[in-house]
Amino acid sequence: MQTHSVQHKGERAGGHGITALLGPTNTGKTHLAVERMLGHPSGMIGLPLRLLAREVYERIVSQIGPEAVSLITGEEKIFPSAPRYYVATVEAMPLDIDVDFLAIDEIQLASDFERGHVFTDRLLSARGQSETMLLGASTMKLSIEQLLPGTNFISRPRMSTLSYSGPKKLTRLARRSAVVAFSADRVYALAELLRSQRGGAAVVTGGLSPRTRNAQVELFQNGDVDFLVATDAIGMGLNMDVNHVSFAEKRKFDGIQYRDLAPPELAQIAGRAGRHMNDGTFGTSGDGDGFDSKIVELIENHRFDPIRRLQWRNTDLDYGSVQKLIESLSVSPSIETLQRTRRGDDFAALEYLARSDELVSMANSPAAVEILWRCCQLPDYRKIGIGEHAGIVTRIFSNLSQDQGVIPEDWLATQVNHADSIEGDIDTLANRISHIRTWTFVSNQSGWLADARHWQERTREVEDRLSDALHERLTNRFIDRRTSVLMRRLREKDALEAGVSDDGDVIVEGEYVGRLVGLCFQLDGSARAGADSKALQAAATKVMASELTQRGQLILAENDAAFILTDTGYLVWKGTSIARLEGGEAVLTPKVRLIADEELPNPERIKLSEKFDSWLAAHLRTNLSALFDIEADAKISGLARGIGFRLVENLGFLAREIVASDVRQLDQEARRHLRRHGVRFGAYTIFIPILIKPQLSALRVLLFKLFKEVGGGQHRDNWPDLPQAGLTSCAVDGGTSAEFLAVAGYRLCGRKAVRADMLERLGDTIRPLIGWKPGTNEESRPEGSHMSGGFVVTPLMMSLLGCSSEDMSAVLSDLGYQKRMLVAPRVVASMTPLASDDGENPRVSLPAMGAVEGMVKVANELSDSAITERDDPASPVEIEVWRPRPRQQKRAEQRDENAQRGRTALTDGSEKSARRDGETRKPRRRRNDRENTVKKISQPSPEIIIDEDSPFAALRAIKERMKNNGDYAS
Repeated sequence: MQTHSVQHKGERAGGHGITALLGPTNTGKTHLAVERMLGHPSGMIGLPLRLLAREVYERIVSQIGPEAVSLITGEEKIFPSAPRYYVATVEAMPLDIDVDFLAIDEIQLASDFERGHVFTDRLLSARGQSETMLLGASTMKLSIEQLLPGTNFISRPRMSTLSYSGPKKLTRLARRSAVVAFSADRVYALAELLRSQRGGAAVVTGGLSPRTRNAQVELFQNGDVDFLVATDAIGMGLNMDVNHVSFAEKRKFDGIQYRDLAPPELAQIAGRAGRHMNDGTFGTSGDGDGFDSKIVELIENHRFDPIRRLQWRNTDLDYGSVQKLIESLSVSPSIETLQRTRRGDDFAALEYLARSDELVSMANSPAAVEILWRCCQLPDYRKIGIGEHAGIVTRIFSNLSQDQGVIPEDWLATQVNHADSIEGDIDTLANRISHIRTWTFVSNQSGWLADARHWQERTREVEDRLSDALHERLTNRFIDRRTSVLMRRLREKDALEAGVSDDGDVIVEGEYVGRLVGLCFQLDGSARAGADSKALQAAATKVMASELTQRGQLILAENDAAFILTDTGYLVWKGTSIARLEGGEAVLTPKVRLIADEELPNPERIKLSEKFDSWLAAHLRTNLSALFDIEADAKISGLARGIGFRLVENLGFLAREIVASDVRQLDQEARRHLRRHGVRFGAYTIFIPILIKPQLSALRVLLFKLFKEVGGGQHRDNWPDLPQAGLTSCAVDGGTSAEFLAVAGYRLCGRKAVRADMLERLGDTIRPLIGWKPGTNEESRPEGSHMSGGFVVTPLMMSLLGCSSEDMSAVLSDLGYQKRMLVAPRVVASMTPLASDDGENPRVSLPAMGAVEGMVKVANELSDSAITERDDPASPVEIEVWRPRPRQQKRAEQRDENAQRGRTALTDGSEKSARRDGETRKPRRRRNDRENTVKKISQPSPEIIIDEDSPFAALRAIKERMKNNGDYAS
C-alpha cells in the first residue's frame, strides 16, 4: 500500500486546483467525479454513507477489476496488494495517501451539527496532487468562496424536473413511490399499512446494515414491490428508480429536539424522485397538511439561502495529557465562517473518562493519550448512552495499555458470540447488528488485535448472517411475496394463466388470489389492495364464465330443500348467499335479486331468477297460508273483507281498537268466515294464533322490514331485534315502534311488550272477576274479585305475563282499566278449633275464604310456640282495586275514533239512541250516594262481631296466655 504524505492546507488554504461542482440532486455530480477520478493514474473519493461507498466501489470494480480498487469504511476495509483508487467514507479517508485526484461528495454536510466538522476538515485540508473536486449543493458556494478563494465553480442543472403534486392518501400513491418518515417505528407502521393496502413495501432505515439495505433496495429496484418506506437515509446518494417522494412527516428529532426540516433538507430528500431524464414529483401523505407555497417554490426552483456557518473542530491536538487534549479540542476557530461544533459522542466519552483518576493515570504519555482518543472515537452504534458506552471504551483502552498492547481474543470472542444468533424479531436482529458493528469497527483498527484479519472475517460473517435474517424478517412482515411475484409476472407477460380448483380456490400463475363463493368471485385481500388488482381480477375472471355456468346448472338441479331463507333476507345454498330479498309492491310479494358476477351467462341467470321466484312464492304460501287464504276467499265480503285486508296488511296481527266500529257491526256469519281461517277475535287483538310460532314470526318481521325499505325507508338492519322466543313479555325502550311489535305478535303496554295470546288469556282471567257485589254467595266469589265490583291483581295474572306488579299496573292502564286505592280493615278469618288426636294440642280448620276483604290465611295446624304477634286486626290496609274505565270516557273515546273515520257513532232511532234520550235509562246515581257507598266499603263495618266460640276468640286467648307467660313480645 502506498503511504505518502498528503498535502495539508491551512484554514485559509487557497482554492488553486480546486473545482466545486455544485447543484441540486440528479445532476450527475457523483458520476462525473468517478469518471474524472478514473481519468487520473490514482484517486480517492470520500462519500457520506457506507452504503453509497459500497455502491461506488462495486461500480468501479466492474469497470477496472478488484485488484486496483480499495474500499475503506469504519467497519470494512478491502486492501488489494497495489490499489490505485480508494473509495471511502469521509470519516475513514486515509489522509496519509498521496493521490492525483481527490473528491469529497455532499460537501454541504460541513454544516451538519454531528458530522459537519469532519467534512469541514476535509474541505480545508484534503487535496489531490493534480485535481481536487468538491461536490454538493449550491448553498455551499458562499462559504467555499470565503474559505478557498480562487476555487473554480461549476454549476450543473438538474437533468429532470422536480414538481410538487400536493397531499395524497397513502393508499392512493402511484407506483414507484418512496414514503419518508423519521423514526423506525413510524417507518414500520407505514410499511404495515402499505402491505395491507398495496401488497407491500421495501424498508430502508439508518439502523440497517448495508447488506440489509441493499437487499431491501433491490426488492424495489427489480419490481418485487412498488413502494419504498425510508428515513432520510435515502437522501444521500442512494440511486433508485423513484418517481415520487411522499413525506409522511416533516419534523425530525435531531438529537436535541424535534424540529421542522429546513427547505434544503426537504429538497435533498425530495430530489430522489426522478432519475436521469425522468421527471419526478414530491408531496405529502398521512394526516399532515401539504407544503407551504413558498417552500414549494424554493424546492422546485432549487433556490435556498446560502450556508454561512460551517462546523469546525480543532485537528491540531495536544496529546501531552488528557486535560490538554480536552483543552485543544475546545479551541474555537479564528475565522468567522467557522463555528466550533457542539460536543460529539467521542468528545463526551473523553470528558466522561477523564473523571476516572485510574484511567487518567494509565494515559501517562502522549502515545497513551492518543490511543485513548482513538478508543473514544468508537461509534455508539447501539445508542446505549454515554455511561455504558464509556465502559466499553475503558475496557478496550485498558487492554491496549497493558504489556501485550492488544485486545484479548477470548474476551472479544465472547462479545462476538453474544451477537451470533439469528433468532428473534426485527428489533432484536437490528440490535444484534448494531452490536456486531461495534466489533467490526474494532477489528478494522490498526494494531488493536493480534489477528485482525481473522476477526474482520469473523465479524463480517456474523453481520452478513444477521443482515440476511433481518432482510428475511422485513420481507415476511412488510411484503406479500405472492403479490410481488404476481406483479412481476404481470409486467412480464401479456396474460396470466388462471384456473379454479375443486373447492373454489382461484389460482393465477400458481398463486392463490381468491375464491369462487356461490356465484361470485372474491379477490383475496392482499391482491385486491395491489395497484394491479384489476389486471389480476381480469386474469382470474377469464375462467369464471365456464365455472359459473357449471355452478348455475348444479343449483338449477337442486330441490327446494337445498335452499334456506335467513332472517336477514338472504337465500343460502350450501352455506353461501346466492340471492337477496327486496321489498315489492305488497308486503306478501317481495322480489328476489340474484347475487352473481357479470360473467354468469344470461340464459343461466334468467333460469336461476325464475327458480328462486318460484321457490320464494311456494315458501311464503306454505308458511303463511292463512294470510293468502283470506285474500283468496271470495266468501269474505263487506266489512269482513275490509277487516281481512287490514289483517293481511298487518301480517296477521291487528289491534282491535283500530277496527272496533267495524267489528261491532259484523254479524256472526261474517265472523264465521274469518274464524274459518284461524282468525281469533280477542278483546284486545284480532290475530291468527298459529302465526305466533317463532319461525313464522321471524318470517313475518322480515317481510315487514323489506316492505318498509321500499322507496328508501328504514334499512332492514336498523330495526331492533325480535323478542326472544318463548317470552310472554319483555321490556322495550322508548324508541321501539309499536307497529314493529304488532307485526312480531306483541302489543306495547307501557314499558312492556306483551304477546297477543297472553294478553287475551289475561283478559279471560279478568272478566269473571268484574261485577261481584256484596250479598252474593261468598263461596262462589272468584279469587281476586272485590266487593266494589272491581278486581285486585293476583299472582296468576302476573305469572301469565311474566312481569312485576309495577309493570302489571302499566299493562292494565293501557288496556283501559282504572286503578283506585281503597281502605279495608285487616281482620282474621273465623276459625273453628278441632280436637286433636292426642286431645291436647287443638287443630284449627279454615272455613270458606273470601268472606271478608283483607283476610289472613292461617296454617292448618297451630301450636302455642308457633304463634307470634300480628298487626292489630282492626288496623286498616290500603289495596289497589282495578275497574274498567267509566262508560262515559269509553264513549267519548269511541266518538273521537268514529269521527276520524268519518262515521256516525250512533244512528238515529236506534235502541242506544233511545236510551241516551232517557226513555229506558236507569236513574243516574247521585254523586253523594256513590261517595257514601265507597265510604261504607272503606270503613270497618261495626257489624263485624267476633264470636266467643270462634277461632278468633281462641287466638285471642292464646295471645293473652303468652303475654302472661312473658313469651309474647309487646
